[in-house]
Amino acid sequence: MRPRSHSGGRHELGQNFLTHRPTLQRLAALVADTNGPILEIGAGDGALTTHLAALRRELRAIDIDEHRLTRLRARLPQVDVRRSDALREPLERPVVVGNIPFHLTTPIMRRLLREGTWRHAILLTQWEVARKRSGVGGATMMTAQAAPWFIFQLHARVPARHFRPMPAVDGGILGIERRPTALVDPRDRHRYEVFVATVFRSRGNGMRRILRSLPRAAATDRALTEAGIAHSALPRDLAPEQWAALWQRLDRAGKAGRGA
Repeated sequence: MRPRSHSGGRHELGQNFLTHRPTLQRLAALVADTNGPILEIGAGDGALTTHLAALRRELRAIDIDEHRLTRLRARLPQVDVRRSDALREPLERPVVVGNIPFHLTTPIMRRLLREGTWRHAILLTQWEVARKRSGVGGATMMTAQAAPWFIFQLHARVPARHFRPMPAVDGGILGIERRPTALVDPRDRHRYEVFVATVFRSRGNGMRRILRSLPRAAATDRALTEAGIAHSALPRDLAPEQWAALWQRLDRAGKAGRGA
């Protein structure tokens, strides 16, 4: 076994444990505003698990470090503590919460947005991930691609000094809620994502010029007007509802042009 760090975390497992009690309480409070059984990923020593258990809801806590889980089982026998990988554990519980290993943020986030039937996710990630996903400073391509199905909210910034071992970057609390009604038909998800990626990667000073360089250009002006989008707006400026409306109008125009 590789040695543990002097602060207690195992770097090969990407463990940076949250030690700041007010932040732990904030995470638990956000979970308290949801309903249903909870899945905690990356339980570690159980600092957050203890607060979640106090909610007296069905709780499963997973981690891949069996040594820590053995102690956690003994301390919280009422919790379903399991050795499991966050990249494989079924995401079928209504609420997912966790301090995400920073080096696994991207694959875990991608899996959350693709799999499972969960309704709410409360995640502690790198600050930049939380900031960008929540659209601070403008939507990113990945956020725009997921926005018809999910709502992202930035709750707080967590200084690096609140973790042990201390990471090189701050953390951020990101909330994700599955929309009860999707803005785009799930059957069109792949085509919609390709459309958003194409728009973000295309050149042009404003949406009108960008779209006029793409197929279906003839429908551009009407689609922008009906979707409430200024001709000079940039892709990062569009709200989820505007992306969805633009896609639906251009897709409809494309099908009409093909005689579909």
